[in-house]
Amino acid sequence: MTTRCDSMERLIEIMRTLRDPGGCPWDREQTLDSLKSNLIEETYEVIDAIESGDRSELKSELGDLLLQVVFQAQICNEEGAFNFDDVAQGIADKLVRRHPHVFGDVQADTSGEVIRNWEKIKKTEKGEETPRSLVEGIPRHLPALAKAHLVQKRVARAGFEWDEISGVVEKLEEELAEVKEAMARKDAAAIREELGDLLFSTVNLSRYLGHDSEELLNENISKFMRRFQALEDRLHTENREIEKCSLEELDAVWNAVKAEEKSS
Repeated sequence: MTTRCDSMERLIEIMRTLRDPGGCPWDREQTLDSLKSNLIEETYEVIDAIESGDRSELKSELGDLLLQVVFQAQICNEEGAFNFDDVAQGIADKLVRRHPHVFGDVQADTSGEVIRNWEKIKKTEKGEETPRSLVEGIPRHLPALAKAHLVQKRVARAGFEWDEISGVVEKLEEELAEVKEAMARKDAAAIREELGDLLFSTVNLSRYLGHDSEELLNENISKFMRRFQALEDRLHTENREIEKCSLEELDAVWNAVKAEEKSS
């Protein structure tokens, strides 16, 4: 039976061989920058596999994601910066350091206490004399909705949060009113800014209610696409072209599709 150590060593050795002068031309040409899009793509494919519930597919996609880690570690090893063992050792040390309630003598009986300890440790890990800002270290390339959610979650932990949901709703209504005012003035710059504020407040309401805006929007997009395809299928069955239908006709078909979906 192949051990975990043997499997990792084999994977690392294969990657090393692919990058050798006599290895694969494509693999040898890759850089950290050229692999960024691959890393993002593989991450989303892992998420798709999780949502599908197909564990065999998840195993495969996790392997693809692991390859990206090994690939980048090999490139950095060639540069003399670090290798895969350094990456593994670093995250192992970090896990022990950030879980003193498991590996030390700190008491933490709830997940809230664990998170508070985790944040305190993060602030002092790099030997900073003053704590880092709560909103520092947010990945620049996170999708905007996910980034807004993370920023809001972090500041909420420090108490920058509405006491009741009514405050969140009132803020959302205030931002919508400001969008309408900017539209009435036909002020393009103000419209752009106020729409951004409205989106940010919408994310905050979603977060406050315990939902992830990125997931909600993706679910809504999928629902819209599913219903639109059903609309197209129905028009095709009736030998009607979508471009030749009025908005009222399309709306009627759309409502029929929605009703049929909800009744099934």
